[in-house]
Amino acid sequence: MTGSVELPAPGVGQRLLTALLRTCTRLVFALGMRPSVSPVVQRRVLRLATLVAPRARGVTIEPGRLGAVPCEWLRPAQDNGWVLLYLHGGAFMIGSPQTHRAITTHLAALSGARVCALDYRLAPEHPWPAAADDALAAYRALLEQGQPAERIAIAGDSAGGHLTLATALRLRDEGLPSPAALVCFSPVTDLSGATWHQPPAGDPLLSAAWLGQGADAYCPPGINRRVPALSPLHADLSGLPPLLVQVGEDEHLLTQSLRLRDCAGLDLRLEVYPRQWHVFQINCGLLEVAALALRRVVEFLEEKGCR
Repeated sequence: MTGSVELPAPGVGQRLLTALLRTCTRLVFALGMRPSVSPVVQRRVLRLATLVAPRARGVTIEPGRLGAVPCEWLRPAQDNGWVLLYLHGGAFMIGSPQTHRAITTHLAALSGARVCALDYRLAPEHPWPAAADDALAAYRALLEQGQPAERIAIAGDSAGGHLTLATALRLRDEGLPSPAALVCFSPVTDLSGATWHQPPAGDPLLSAAWLGQGADAYCPPGINRRVPALSPLHADLSGLPPLLVQVGEDEHLLTQSLRLRDCAGLDLRLEVYPRQWHVFQINCGLLEVAALALRRVVEFLEEKGCR
């Protein structure tokens, strides 16, 4: 199922807040996320920028390890026995469990699942396949701990959405039990750079130069970036678990999500959010549309048994 999500008309307060967040996002990423700024500095900028994102109440945050990979556990007050393995975005170079707590704490509170936000290795210090290996190792560790695959979901945003799809493909190809569901926010599906959208309203967050920096950091020289492991859009996606993709209308990666509709054998639910930008869900404690998107994620998971 594919379609544009019908949104209620926002009130004056929401319109003003949306404009403010769009402007602030544009400034932060224009000044702090560009090739002339090192990934180390970019990580600091993102940590500071995400401090304003409200976290959900009633969720306990605990550091941990899943297998050999560090992580952060977000535990709801009422645990329903499910685990949501969350893979954060950040162009493979930046981001951490801490920068994405607005999303992960709200997902834990709304769904009742324990959320494991993985602190996978980042490029350029650790190029491909380090992050992909960490995601697979974490999932294997969940199975080894006795967590049933049918009570696991994998989710991620942007580069984390890419890792979500890549992990599901490896699980399928290696004959391991698949999770019950996959959720991707604005996933990177094509690292070749051939799939690009120019929204009329502009994308306040992404730029070709910054995404190119991330792709160059993640992909070793000489690697064909169209191979399925690096560009899931070019993979055989048949037989993957049910997949929910949410994407904004005002982002450069819109086409990378829309083209998933052409993948044969993919059980896909694709939601396009008008006037929203890349990973707008991180504003779930501020914008009504972001909160709505996360509620729809929970509804999707509940359909798969997460309740």
